[in-house]
Amino acid sequence: MLHCTFLTKVISFFSIAGLSLVACGQPVASPDAPGTMPDTWPLHAVTRTAITAEDFAYRISTLADDRFEGRAPASGQGEAAARWIADEMAAAGLSPAGENGGWFQGVPLIESTLAEDASRLDITVDGQSLGLRINQDIVYWSQNPEEQVNLENSGLVFVGYGVVAPEYGWNDYEGVNVTGKTVVMLINDPGFADPEAGRFNGAAMTYYGRWTYKYEEAARQGAEGAIIVHQTAPASYPWGTVQASWTGPQFTLASGGDQNRVDVQSWIREDSAIALFDAVGLDFSALAEAAMSPDFTPVEMTGAQMNASLTNTIRTLSSDNVAGMVKGAVRPDEFVLFMAHWDHIGIRLNFSGEDQIYNGAIDNATGVSAILELAQVYAGGDAPERSVIFVAVTAEESGLLGSEYYARNPLVRLDHTVAGFNFDGMLPIGPTADIVVIGYGASELEDILAAEAHKRGMYLSPDPNPEAGYFYRSDHVTLARRGVPMMYADSGSVHTELGAEYGAQIETAYRLQAYHKPTDEFDPAWDLHGFVQSTELMYDVSRAVADSNVWPNWYETNEFRSLRDKMMAMRDTRRP
Repeated sequence: MLHCTFLTKVISFFSIAGLSLVACGQPVASPDAPGTMPDTWPLHAVTRTAITAEDFAYRISTLADDRFEGRAPASGQGEAAARWIADEMAAAGLSPAGENGGWFQGVPLIESTLAEDASRLDITVDGQSLGLRINQDIVYWSQNPEEQVNLENSGLVFVGYGVVAPEYGWNDYEGVNVTGKTVVMLINDPGFADPEAGRFNGAAMTYYGRWTYKYEEAARQGAEGAIIVHQTAPASYPWGTVQASWTGPQFTLASGGDQNRVDVQSWIREDSAIALFDAVGLDFSALAEAAMSPDFTPVEMTGAQMNASLTNTIRTLSSDNVAGMVKGAVRPDEFVLFMAHWDHIGIRLNFSGEDQIYNGAIDNATGVSAILELAQVYAGGDAPERSVIFVAVTAEESGLLGSEYYARNPLVRLDHTVAGFNFDGMLPIGPTADIVVIGYGASELEDILAAEAHKRGMYLSPDPNPEAGYFYRSDHVTLARRGVPMMYADSGSVHTELGAEYGAQIETAYRLQAYHKPTDEFDPAWDLHGFVQSTELMYDVSRAVADSNVWPNWYETNEFRSLRDKMMAMRDTRRP
């Protein structure tokens, strides 16, 4: 196909700086005129069993349409998107695989919305306020399902990266009691700051670098408050992403009694954190460097206190995972899983413009479209030997809640789940010479992928941004942490004509300009042929698994191998 120039494509990727450029293709028509959301959206008039760019364009543009209002979980328009996905599954020829013979699995959620006009948070040093601007310098919320949450004179302690990892000989809380205090932490893990030192997994983020882990560990240590210092490079996203993601309604699982939570969770801008450290006579840069060593000891921030009063509106809600299947012809009780999250952020305050709808075209209308394309192919051809199940999960943006609920309450027993494939945030780079494996070097699924890719003249690439920790930031990890072999490899990075730099430019533009922002919108100029290429490849890989009696496992050295081995050993003892 004809390509726009390299520079034009990069600049126009998300209409950066408001430029309106001539599209390389024709616009995709919206399903019907703007207005009130109909009860049922018309299905694609030209549904095909083949994987096509036209079907991708239709589905992505539909799911990212303003009428779905950003697909917030448990919202009217979000659940309308879930119903639309179920309708598409039915039209593709799937059988319902949800609860009670239907398409849905209800996910009980608790929504907590901070009443900003009735809430306050202040950090003082020797009784003097730092004057932090809420939502500008610091963002805060609580996942505790309580209408009123208070912190009074909570002393601050800097705990480095806030990591306790015995396998790495690391304990940032050693020698300090943080009960009733507020901990201040760096984002990511110690390997990122000095990859050559051989700590953790070098530049590649481990689970210990994730914000979810840091808040959970702070709670396990007895802290009542937690502050993460935002730095763009180790976080892999700018401050604007923090503002968008952690303001407005926040969700947690209603059945999450085993979850660890501090009373107040927060992020602070790096420049504001530096000012805080200066105010208590500490050198932020020096302490951040000291935190890179396993010999680091926590530092009391003498004179600094956090006071907070949070008034929350609490609601118990339900959102839906959507599930459909094709029954296997030979081994119907063994399943191959396909997963993608349908939710996004919804309508939130946009700090940089007037558009308040976070449409989530890349994140993750693309992934849902991919599993629907795969569903069409599986349902439209000869039945696979094993069954295949397609699950569009909810509340990923709130902490992988929909997939976590599925992992706790699987529609298919996990020891009957042969393997899984996750699709999330596919970038419209166009056709590529490679396929990127997030978490490269993890499982025997990669051997199958390498063989199928070789047939197409393609090769496997490790994640080009391992420091971002994408392996631990998407839904597959909730299954992986229970032992199920999962693969996250949904697109490539090296354009067949324009090379690796082009793919890197696209990824950077998306991550810095559109990730978790209203600018994540569908563009009819996107080259979707890379989506077709990678999804066809993943069909071949998954079909090779579905039509075999092989049970791929994690590699011997992988952290999840022992979990799978134990799971399968217990399964064997239950066999007749």
